[in-house]
Amino acid sequence: MKFRPCIDIHNGSVKQIIGGSLTDSGNQAVDNFVSEQNALFYARKYRADGLTGGHIILLNAKDSEYYEADVCQAKSALAEYPGGMQIGGGMDESNAEKFLAMGASHIIVTSYVFRDGQIHMERLRRLAALLGKEHLVLDLSCRYVKDDYYIVTDRWQKVTEVKMNRQTLEMLAEFCDEFLVHAVDVEGKASGVEREVVRRLGEQQILPITYAGGIHSLEDIEWIRRAGNGFIDFTVGSALDLFGGTIPYQKLLGNSW
Repeated sequence: MKFRPCIDIHNGSVKQIIGGSLTDSGNQAVDNFVSEQNALFYARKYRADGLTGGHIILLNAKDSEYYEADVCQAKSALAEYPGGMQIGGGMDESNAEKFLAMGASHIIVTSYVFRDGQIHMERLRRLAALLGKEHLVLDLSCRYVKDDYYIVTDRWQKVTEVKMNRQTLEMLAEFCDEFLVHAVDVEGKASGVEREVVRRLGEQQILPITYAGGIHSLEDIEWIRRAGNGFIDFTVGSALDLFGGTIPYQKLLGNSW
């Protein structure tokens, strides 16, 4: 279990937002924190502190007027820390190789593979063949709807018909290197983790997996360690002091959970 750092970029700025508030209409989101620093600043810090496997997320849609500003921020961060971070947000066969060439270790994909509520396996196979599965992360961010947890896409705005369960993880593991899971209902709220999501992830040890969403204390992180059997890595966003929160970043460095 280790701490995975993050850089979330929205409207050209490094931010922490409430995940469920994000809408493409008007490029709106409820901001928890808007940094005065750019993405390069955070990438330089993570590189200096030896943190690996973190992720950069471009939160604007590809057709947004802000998307290129997001990409510009990400490009500088990847150049500062080549091979040290993954990137997601608007990734598909047309641009994924470009971001690997910029220095990303992995491409994070959701919406291109999950369309119209279903998994498009042919798209996934092509993408894995193009990049190599060792460079592909599948984002299986989810929320509870009616009877179970379902994968959500398009910046967490659309609910698919695909359940986030062991069967899904086993089916997809053949085509990727890792999984990333945001618990969308608590993402950005620093209100506590989505415990059932963590429990489910801890029951499987198929591929490396990173959990994000709701962490607000060191006790939460210890709970993830126990419930996840030490297997689940974690990301802290809004609750981290780097982003205006109260969890000391320094406490997460070199910590043996």
